[in-house]
Amino acid sequence: MRVAVFSDVQANLQAMQVVVEDILAWDPELVVMNGDLVNRGPTNLPCLQLFETLRRTRGWLPLRGNHEDWVLRCAEQPPKSEIEAQLRRFADWSSRALGDSLALLRDWPDHLSFPGPGGEHWVHVTHGSMKGNRLGVSQRVADRELAERLPEDVALFVGGHTHKAWQRHFGGIDIINVGSVGSPFDEDVRASYGRLEYRTSGWHAEIVRLPYDRAATEREFGDSGFLDQGGPLARIIFEEWKRARMLIRFWSGTYQEAVLAGNIGLQESVDRFLSGID
Repeated sequence: MRVAVFSDVQANLQAMQVVVEDILAWDPELVVMNGDLVNRGPTNLPCLQLFETLRRTRGWLPLRGNHEDWVLRCAEQPPKSEIEAQLRRFADWSSRALGDSLALLRDWPDHLSFPGPGGEHWVHVTHGSMKGNRLGVSQRVADRELAERLPEDVALFVGGHTHKAWQRHFGGIDIINVGSVGSPFDEDVRASYGRLEYRTSGWHAEIVRLPYDRAATEREFGDSGFLDQGGPLARIIFEEWKRARMLIRFWSGTYQEAVLAGNIGLQESVDRFLSGID
């Protein structure tokens, strides 16, 4: 039995197309899209349309990530203040780009579990962890906290969310974070996804990395309107994609409270932050 799991496309069609092509060539019995198909990138609707075609024609399964939750919230709840409107402009832009197709996201589940061919060696797939789709499983999570984020009685746990591909064995469970298709944060710009294969002794998991046409994606960031219409934070998101590094968390830790308090403008905070990164 072969299973492919990919996560965090983040509206990057060029990367998604390469991963889809590789998965189709590998020809697994099951394919799971493990959340964050949309938002933070330039091609929201094309990515959703491609996935919907694969879901209808090949039975690929969706799971919801925090960015599906976020764009749905943006569609349903207007911002409560001008500063909130500025902070979420990129997500509102994504929500508008998806239009009526947003309804497709509402019924996506959060978790998927399935056994190996013999009815044993269960696999659990979720975007974040058992504590929610915004709390992932990463190498930085301490063992005590890691135990609380993992399910019980499974052989293999598959996550995403952190944009960093890695593998570990912990507490009798094999763990694989499949990384990000469209915006990795491990300083490797290639798209990543996970392959799971059931062999005689159980599940074997591996991470696949694939190059794609990044010049085309960079053009789409500009041509789509994401950079012009997504607000100041869109510039940090773009730099994250270019550098394959997490940045917005560091902007938040340095500037967000001051921006919310009105002590510095959002645009100025982003200018200062980007001028100071190496």
